[in-house]
This record gives sequence, structure tokens and C-alpha cells, in this order.
Amino acid sequence: FKSLNKRDLLGGRKRDYSAVHWKQYFHDRNFVTIQRGKFCVYLSPPSENEDAPLLVMLHGGGYSALTWAHFSTSITELIHCQVLAIDLRGHGETETADDKDLSADSLSADVAEVILQYTKDQNINSNVFLVGHSMGGAIAVHIASQRLLDTCLLGLSVIDVVEGTALDALASMQSFLRSRPTHFKSVEHAIEWSVRSGQIRNLDSAKVSMQGQIVNIQTGKLAASELWDDAATVEMKPKDDTCTDSSDKLNPNCILEEPEDEKANNANTSSFKSPLPPDQQIQETKKYSWRINLAQTEEHWPGWFKGLSNMFLEVPVPKLLLLASIDGLDRTLTVGQMQGKFQMRVLARCGHAVHEDRPHEVAEVVSQFLVRHKFAQLKTDECVDHVI
Repeated sequence: FKSLNKRDLLGGRKRDYSAVHWKQYFHDRNFVTIQRGKFCVYLSPPSENEDAPLLVMLHGGGYSALTWAHFSTSITELIHCQVLAIDLRGHGETETADDKDLSADSLSADVAEVILQYTKDQNINSNVFLVGHSMGGAIAVHIASQRLLDTCLLGLSVIDVVEGTALDALASMQSFLRSRPTHFKSVEHAIEWSVRSGQIRNLDSAKVSMQGQIVNIQTGKLAASELWDDAATVEMKPKDDTCTDSSDKLNPNCILEEPEDEKANNANTSSFKSPLPPDQQIQETKKYSWRINLAQTEEHWPGWFKGLSNMFLEVPVPKLLLLASIDGLDRTLTVGQMQGKFQMRVLARCGHAVHEDRPHEVAEVVSQFLVRHKFAQLKTDECVDHVI
């Protein structure tokens, strides 16, 4: 028994936290330049149907366009559409003169101009359906309320953002941000943290989305860009890539799941290892940090959510609200829902990042909504059972 090593005792049980290339989910990545800045966008393949809607995806605070990776794949398999996922100001690879200006008016104007510029550049007249998560959902409502897209807006879907609960949560937001790690020693460890902390409950989604949230401290480069710069020499991993047990040498991209007592033993024996030089220790433990310091944008938080419920109800287009819990509904929206002013769905067994935790289910609900309102068409009859 004593001769068995740790891997034998645990049966080789471990999880692969290595990053996955965004190319497995999006067709292309472009930059749309407007007077307000240079905005990074990720695209699904153009639809063969000329009347297909353009689904514009707006991520939440701290996330990036890559948060929509799995959703994009799922929804384009169900209906005729094209997905345009935008890195908002201060996030991902988007560059603006003032990345800290996350006011609702600035973000709304950014998105509207990017959409109009993109459709002009591509010479298309697609109608637009907005889908936004958290902060992005609030911005979608602001855009619709201000009629920034004029007549081309078909409708909108808002994911897990409600005025009442959002404003209540702001009081503890700084505490939450302080509880997060400030640095990660690798992209793999950032992915591991996001799953183990519950920020993202879907490991496959975390593998592609987390790299859009962190930057290399020394170069300032987004991990999603840094990891795949030399794409010709990087072997793209399959979505369900796992580690093998054929060698006693551990794959550095695999995090071994250890019982608590083993972790304690490892901590006790770590003092016998030769220490690294101070500079190298810093490099080893602090290689990546967050792309955006959300704590510094606090002045803009109330502006995202104040008056949001009434604004949402008054927008004169079809609306869909997706929630992780029915408890998140405030009084204004409860009354509005009873009056049939919008459609609502609650998806259980998921966290705040509903579209990451259950991307296919969210895609089915959104597809159903679009087909019901005749905004989109099913791709095949086989999709009917899933969507209708």
C-alpha cells in the first residue's frame, strides 16, 4: 500500500483546466472602428437566409464577448441567424480613449454605433435582436429605450438582471470584488478558480470565456490573444479534451483533485522545496490579473440599473426575461409579467452566468421566442421538437 503513489490512490482522478481556442465556437474575430474607439467583435458564420436576424450579444461587467461562445454555437444550430458578440468598453480587446467610462449612456452609444458601422461595412440590412447579460442586459434596455437603433430593432432578451435586486446587490459588490483573487499564476488556474468558486458552473464554458477576462501582467496582453497568437504552432484541443493516465508525469494543464488531508500534507512538505528567487516567485504566482478593475467603475453602477424595470416594460418591442431564480423578480416586473408585458423563463440549477452554465437551454428559449414572433426561421424540421 505504501508503494502506491498519489495518482494510484486517487485512480488518476483529475480535471483538465486548459484553455480552448475561441475558433471552435466563432467563425471570425474582427475589429470595428468608430470615432469612440476600436471594438473587438466575434462572429458566427453569415447566415444563408437573407432575412435572418443579427443577434447582438452584450456581456456583463468583467466578462467579455467570449462568454457567449457556447451559446453562439447552440443557437446557430437551431435557427437561421448571425451572432455578433461585442467586447464592451474596458473589456476584452476593445480599445477606447477612456476605458473607465462605463456610464450607461457611453456604453449604449458605443454598442449602437458599432452595430450601425458593422452593418454598413458588411453592406447588410439585418434586423437586430439584442441579448444582454447583467450589465449588458441593462445596456440593451437603455439602447431600446433611447431608440438608438431606430426601426431595425426587433426585440431584446435580458438575462438575470432586475432593477430591485441589482440595486440591493450594489451594497455588497465591493466586498465581493475584494474576495476575488487579484492575480493568477496561469490561465489554467484562473479557469480552475472560476469553476471552483462557482462564478461559472460549466467547465467547458470557463475554458473559453475566462481567457477573455484576464491579461498578462508583464505585457498587458489579453490571455485570449496571447495564447493563440502563434496559432500555426498551437494544437487546438477538442472541446471535451481530457488528460490521459499513460504516464506518471502529470500534464501541467491538469489540476489533480486532492482530498483535503492530502492538501494539508502537501502544504506541510512544501517548505522542504528549494525556494525560487524573489523575482521568479512573483512571476510564478502573479502572471495574470483582471482585464478591468471593476472596483474603479463604482460611480457608474447605479446608472445601469436605476429605473430599469419601468424602462424595460415601456420599450415598444417584444421582450424576454431569463432568470436564475424567481426570487430575483421585483414588484414592478412581477406586475408587468402578470399583465403579459413580457415573456419570462426561470432556469434552475444555474448561477448568475445563466447562458454559460446552461448555454443550450438558453439558446432553445431564445430561439423559441424568435420563431414565435417570426423574427427567425428554424434550420431544419429536426429542431422543431427542441424549440417549439
